[in-house]
Amino acid sequence: MEPTLEPLNTNNHDEDTNVAVPSVQPRAVDLAAELAAAVEEAGGPFEPHPDEEGAIGRTMYDTPAARDHTITVLLPPEAVDALPSQSLVRIKSRPIDRGGDGRQYLAVVTAGPFAEPDGLRADAPLIVTSTVRGATFLPRWHGRVQVQILGEEIDGTLHPPRFRPRPSSPVFAISQEETAQTLKLNGEIVVGVAVGYENLPVGLTARRKDAYFRHVGVLGTTGSGKSTDVAQQIGQLNSEGVAVVIFDTEGEYTRIMEATEDPRMKEALARRRLKPEGIKNVGIYHLIGRETRNPDYDDNRDFCLELAALSRYVASEILGLNEAQDDRFQKAYDITRRFLMELKIYPVTEEEKAELLELDEMEEGFPRMTLQHLYDVTRYCADRVAKEDGETYLKTPEFHANRERLKKLCDGEKLPANVFSWRKVQGSLARLLRLGIFDNPKSKQPDYEKMTEPGRVTVVDLSDTDSPQINNLVISQILRGLQLQQERNYRATEDGADPRKVMVIVEEAHEFLSRERIGQMQTLFAQVARIARRGRKRWLGLMFATQLPQHLPDEVLGLINNFFLHKLTDSNVIARLRRSVGGIDEGLWDRLPNLAAGQAIVSATSFARPLLVALDPAPCKLLMADV
Repeated sequence: MEPTLEPLNTNNHDEDTNVAVPSVQPRAVDLAAELAAAVEEAGGPFEPHPDEEGAIGRTMYDTPAARDHTITVLLPPEAVDALPSQSLVRIKSRPIDRGGDGRQYLAVVTAGPFAEPDGLRADAPLIVTSTVRGATFLPRWHGRVQVQILGEEIDGTLHPPRFRPRPSSPVFAISQEETAQTLKLNGEIVVGVAVGYENLPVGLTARRKDAYFRHVGVLGTTGSGKSTDVAQQIGQLNSEGVAVVIFDTEGEYTRIMEATEDPRMKEALARRRLKPEGIKNVGIYHLIGRETRNPDYDDNRDFCLELAALSRYVASEILGLNEAQDDRFQKAYDITRRFLMELKIYPVTEEEKAELLELDEMEEGFPRMTLQHLYDVTRYCADRVAKEDGETYLKTPEFHANRERLKKLCDGEKLPANVFSWRKVQGSLARLLRLGIFDNPKSKQPDYEKMTEPGRVTVVDLSDTDSPQINNLVISQILRGLQLQQERNYRATEDGADPRKVMVIVEEAHEFLSRERIGQMQTLFAQVARIARRGRKRWLGLMFATQLPQHLPDEVLGLINNFFLHKLTDSNVIARLRRSVGGIDEGLWDRLPNLAAGQAIVSATSFARPLLVALDPAPCKLLMADV
């Protein structure tokens, strides 16, 4: 029934002019009927395209501040929680018949979700004023996220994007299972859960060579959770049958065979439905004459260094000899070498003579040469330059019995002058000799075959050396021994044996290869670089952990392909890492200085993109450095 209105009086007069003013007769209108007619004329009620069912948002127009490969997505309020940071979305650009190009893209949320009022800016005076005065003025609102295009999906395969999604393209959330598969997070070494998800495990793989065996860096400030991170990964690698060797400069890992007793760790483990437990099959090595932080452990043995296992050039670099001192060190080494050959100490057999022809002095020392041999010759040369050699005591019996032959060798070599440089070299060797850690008959070399057994964990406890030089000599020798053993292990696979996998962890790596001294340690770095390159093919991986990444040289960073970036606050360090670590978006870099303990940005070659991860706690016992 149409509404009726009373006709208005058409004889109205203006009160001031007394002029008749015609009245307007309103027309009866049925708004519902007119709206229905308009809808019918436009083609009927709006119905979403079948391909857009389930969409939770739409792409927005670009602004002058837009950047390549990034898109703004708008969401209704009820869909905001469906797209947390780091979640994946699928964007279906509108079909060709609807003004689009029909392409399909995969993207990741890099910023947001943010809440914005409809039709007003969030800082509009109306909203700000009413809010600060206690009034309740909350207009309707929507969500906004910024996404980065990962690629264009073509026949189920991700390809580099060539175009951008059209405005108003529907956006779809991706399930957690598909996210894990797309980002390649299904590795068996689970390091934690992705931040922004309820429970999305993040796992690297040790069953292929494209992750751990392309080397790892664990970087972060003190208290950021590096040690817990490393210990948790040791346990996971151990469970997968990977042999682990860790150079422990503080003795923190000497009780990892025991379950944690820390209440905070136990609580964190319970939240992840994990239980406290120690790591199995652990052995401890410590230098002879030095203490270990777990002296009562059964599988605990000492070892000594061998000068014959160290490259003469690496030894000189680690001792920190300058050019003049190195010249005299090398001269003494050559004389000792020739003297051992003249006295037939080495080589003796035809087989040893053949071995000598293959000797690579950049990698190893002269066989059977001891530190005592080298010290005796160095002291004799220094005394000869000082014209005091008549009273020189030679502790090596063979050398003492052949003083005249040694004198002839020294005279034939034309010893460099400057006795002070000779005495400096003599003093450096004397300090090492007094420690009793070289060529000690009461000790043995590390058992490299046992150290590389599947599932074996070896802690090299260096907590009592109190000397970066000694630590570096130990690390250099054991790295070389592990490389040679792994070469033998790898050759065994040619006969059908399963490959042995070995992970070597260097704590306080900045002291081993210092940025300040890398120019004077070229031979040592070249040795490490060779191990890194060969290790990739032979299942030998390196992990460098440090709380001072600013002292880690670019050459070492260049060897690393996988990073665990814990909290870092130094802007210069972050800027340097941004040049070395690719693929991390701006939003993650901005969060790096404010990460909580136990969080890390994980960038792995096996992942489709880096992720912010809440790392799992370590179920084993750790001894803090200040205990």
